[in-house]
Amino acid sequence: DRIDEKEWKFVLKIIDEALNKFRQFRLTEGEVLENDLKARTNSIMELLAKVDPFETERIEKIRKRMRQNLDDFFGKENVDENRFEQEVIFYIEKIDITEEKVRLAQHCKYFLEELEKNTTAKGRKLSFISQEMGREINTLGAKAYSSDIQRYVVSMKDELEKIKEQVANAV
Repeated sequence: DRIDEKEWKFVLKIIDEALNKFRQFRLTEGEVLENDLKARTNSIMELLAKVDPFETERIEKIRKRMRQNLDDFFGKENVDENRFEQEVIFYIEKIDITEEKVRLAQHCKYFLEELEKNTTAKGRKLSFISQEMGREINTLGAKAYSSDIQRYVVSMKDELEKIKEQVANAV
């Protein structure tokens, strides 16, 4: 019915060992998770960098398509060149993805900075940052009008979904 002091010390020792092993397991698991999150965030940043070469090409393709459509519809001689250039500039400004690229890069950098902080409760903040990353990726995709850029956007979304799953498990 009762355990003596020697038995109690043995039970406490076993409990202490179990807690230490549990803490060590959590630290190891956390390191693996952190490395995975870093790799996926860096992957998004690498994919984002691959978008740049397609930007000028994308704008030129849009300009040519607009020109061709106007010429086909109105005839080349009936198009006011100044007005055409104004409309092209207006349209290109609407589909400019510079802001989204800058913000996405900043969100990725912030995500990595938060991962580096020596705190244990950072899941909610990482979850919020990943939501912001998602908004920028979605807007980037919506404004892309380029199958080449869309391929990178899809890959970024795939990486982000894996990040969100991991962060949700950590929260």
